[in-house]
Amino acid sequence: MTSSQALRYCPDLFHYQRRETRVCQVGHVGIGGQNPIRVQSMLTSDTRDAAACVKEALELAAVGCEIVRVTAQTRVIAENLQHIRDGIRTAGCDVPLVADIHFKPDAAMEAVKWVEKVRVNPGNYADKKKFAVKEYTDEEYADEVAYMEAQFVPLVQECKRLNRAMRIGTNHGSLSDRIMNRWGDTPNGMVESALEFARIARAHDFHNFIFSMKASNPKVMIEAYRLLVARLNGLGADWNYPLHLGVTEAGDGEDGRIKSAIGIGSLLADGIGDTVRVSLTEDAIYEIPVARALVASIQDSMAAVASTRLSQTPEVGYDAFVYSRRTTERLSVCGVELGQGTTVPVFTSRAKWQAVAHKIDKLGDYKPEVVIEDSGVLALDPRDDAAVQAVNESAAAKLVTVADGTPLHPIHAFRLLAAKLQPRHPILLKDTFSPATDLQDTTAESDFVANLLRAATAIGSLLCDGIGDAVIVQGESAPGQSLRISYNILQAAGVRIFKTDYVACPSCGRTLFNLQHTTQKIREATGHLKGVRIAVMGCIVNGPGEMADADFGYVGGAPGKINLYVGKTAVKFNIPEEEAVERLVDLIKEHNRWFDAPVLAAA
Repeated sequence: MTSSQALRYCPDLFHYQRRETRVCQVGHVGIGGQNPIRVQSMLTSDTRDAAACVKEALELAAVGCEIVRVTAQTRVIAENLQHIRDGIRTAGCDVPLVADIHFKPDAAMEAVKWVEKVRVNPGNYADKKKFAVKEYTDEEYADEVAYMEAQFVPLVQECKRLNRAMRIGTNHGSLSDRIMNRWGDTPNGMVESALEFARIARAHDFHNFIFSMKASNPKVMIEAYRLLVARLNGLGADWNYPLHLGVTEAGDGEDGRIKSAIGIGSLLADGIGDTVRVSLTEDAIYEIPVARALVASIQDSMAAVASTRLSQTPEVGYDAFVYSRRTTERLSVCGVELGQGTTVPVFTSRAKWQAVAHKIDKLGDYKPEVVIEDSGVLALDPRDDAAVQAVNESAAAKLVTVADGTPLHPIHAFRLLAAKLQPRHPILLKDTFSPATDLQDTTAESDFVANLLRAATAIGSLLCDGIGDAVIVQGESAPGQSLRISYNILQAAGVRIFKTDYVACPSCGRTLFNLQHTTQKIREATGHLKGVRIAVMGCIVNGPGEMADADFGYVGGAPGKINLYVGKTAVKFNIPEEEAVERLVDLIKEHNRWFDAPVLAAA
């Protein structure tokens, strides 16, 4: 797509405007339209244990969860949704329930009797998913579409009859063989898979549905949602269905929060998204405050600059649907190379550098690399055409950033700068134009999370657009924590891999082992393997497809049994859980990706 087409998914890339949608009604909760952005989560309890599910749902609702999802693996398990629903309602709670369906149309037909919404995955609802490679003739393709439609139509009709809602939830990596072989494991394939189901729903005059385009890679997720919105816009004004946002398998701790903020936050910042779920490999109750803080961060930051609108906007210099890093000349700044495809370095202030100078050798992979005051960076207001022109007329390439105090959101400001600045000039990204000044080693946890989410949204979004050759986090006052946030954003955005990367799904009723405990065991054993990507999946639903980008996978195959993968290929089967981490290490060694952890000197 050309740059002129890049605006199709968003009315104005330099000013916030929420996408206008119709309303999808989930019980008493409206999604889209003028409704607030809704926050939801998923039960980790076994669906067969009604008491545990009711208890967990009530706990989630008590901390602000507005919609609760629960897995329904089979028709028999789906029958227990009646008891879960009744228990929640008897307790005086009206939080809507969503049944999560994979593979089993009969489970969906049972679940729809008891819940307010059904989530279906077009990649496995009726289509085959065996990673088979074949060339489909038009006739073969049409035959499989007809079979899929025959399986799906009864659910559509039942949702319409019972006034239920539906989520057509496509996941990267779990597309059907039919879609994969024609469209590839791509955002295009994700969108086409979802639109097939939407066309069937619309043909039966059913419109109470929403879309999702989830992926564990924020770049893929962002591109898929943008492409979906662009396609919906092209199909007509009545295709204005709401969107559910989420990054699958985001992981835990700071990594999970940062990855979620990059994917979800960047879309919310462009006005896209009507309900969100932050998927953490932690107890579900911890997802809610993160999701609420992320939504509030976007709304507050956009409201602060709502009155600042450009009279004229240039065309963006990048393709919003395909990742490509902005091409610049290479510069040496304080002995550090940046631009022209080099590693993205981390800047800090002189005050923060001095605060950690005595322990730089103990900061490991989180060292500051350039002091901004020594860098010679040119700081300007991107609305100042004369200032930008002066840089463009310079004979040599310059490192440029946006001046502190500029009354624009960082995403809009740096997009504007990148659009006006000749591509030869590298750009230093900032998370905020109001730097924190009180240097403390510790901050309130709530402030730290807010700072982390703001930085990940702003810097991560721009990096996923290919903008940015260096970064500095100014909003977090603690020197060490600001550096850690910087590096973790670079890792999550996939532009600088400096540690082991984990793709870990959140727990749910399908999970066949303790995800949190197991993920920590795997981290302890493999956390020193820089550049290796390991997927930890609780069951086959989020197994080989979802971890398509991982080097190695640890997947629940049966209760107490683990299957190990290399890429998407299962290579070790039915390993007892107590042996599985050690066998994973052996597998990594077999493929020459192992090295022993360095011995750190005593502090």
